[in-house]
Amino acid sequence: MKRLTPLALILVGLASLALAADSDYQLGPDSTRQAGVPQGVVTKHVFASSKVFPETSREYYLYVPAQYDGETPAAVMVFQDGHTYVSETGQFRAPAVMDNLIAAGEMPVTIGIFLNPGHKGESKIDSPWRSNNRSFEYDTLSADYATFLIDEILPEVAKQYKLTDNPNLRAIVGISSGGICAFTVAWERPDQFRKVLSHVGSFTNIRGGHVYPALIRKTDPKPIRVFLQDGENDVDNAHGNWWLSNLQMEKALAFSKYDYKFVGGTGGHSGVHGGAILPESLRWLWRGWDQVNN
Repeated sequence: MKRLTPLALILVGLASLALAADSDYQLGPDSTRQAGVPQGVVTKHVFASSKVFPETSREYYLYVPAQYDGETPAAVMVFQDGHTYVSETGQFRAPAVMDNLIAAGEMPVTIGIFLNPGHKGESKIDSPWRSNNRSFEYDTLSADYATFLIDEILPEVAKQYKLTDNPNLRAIVGISSGGICAFTVAWERPDQFRKVLSHVGSFTNIRGGHVYPALIRKTDPKPIRVFLQDGENDVDNAHGNWWLSNLQMEKALAFSKYDYKFVGGTGGHSGVHGGAILPESLRWLWRGWDQVNN
C-alpha cells in the first residue's frame, strides 16, 4: 500500500475536520417538501449569446413559483453556481425553501434565476465548478458581471416573465467565488440589486477581493443589505484565509453601519451550514418585503 506524504496526511486530516464540523448541521422542515404547499416549476435553459462574456455558453435554471400570476411583476433572486442551489437533493434545495417561504408570506413571489458560470470552447467539463471562465466572471472586481445580468440575463428572462425593476426586490446569492460575485454585483450596481447572500464567500486575493473590507470602510455606505455565512474550518491557502476574510468583512460592514448579518460556524468550504440556515437567511434578507413600494 502506498504511504501518504506528510502534506497529504495534513490535508486528509483537515478534510476530516471539516467534514466532522459540517456534520453539525442538518436540513430542517423548511428545506423539505411540505404537504399542501404549492410547488413552483423549474425549467432548464442555455444562454450562449453573451456580449459581455463572448464565446461563452452556460446552463441556467428558472424557478417560477405557483403564485406567479403573469400580471404582477415578480421579485427576482439570482443564484451563482445555480446547479448547486437548484438541486432537489443537494445542500441548499432552494426551490423547496422558496416554495415554503412564499406560501408562508415570508418572502415575495419571486422568480429564481439559477445561473451556472460560462464556459469557453468546445471542451467538455465534468462539473460546472470547473467551467474555465468561472473565476474570471466571479472573482474579478468590476461591473462586468453586473452588466451581464442587467443587460443580458434579466431581459432574456423578461421575454417570458414579468420581473420587478425595484432594486429592493432583487436579491443575489452565491457560494465561494459566487459569494464575492454576489457582493460585487450589489456593490457596483445598488441601483439594480440591494440584497446579498454570501456562503463561504471568497473575499480573498484570488483576483483582488481581499480589498473589500478597506473599500467598505472608506466608501460612503451603499443601500444594500448583506447576509454572510462562513465556518472556522474554511480554506486557508495562498489566496488567503477565508474565515479571517469573512470576519474582516463583518467588522467593516459593522464599522460602516450597514444592514448586515454574519453567521459563523464550525463548517468547512461547503454549502452544508449555509444550506441548513438558508430558510433563516432568506427570512432575514427579505424581512419587510411587503412594505416595499413596487
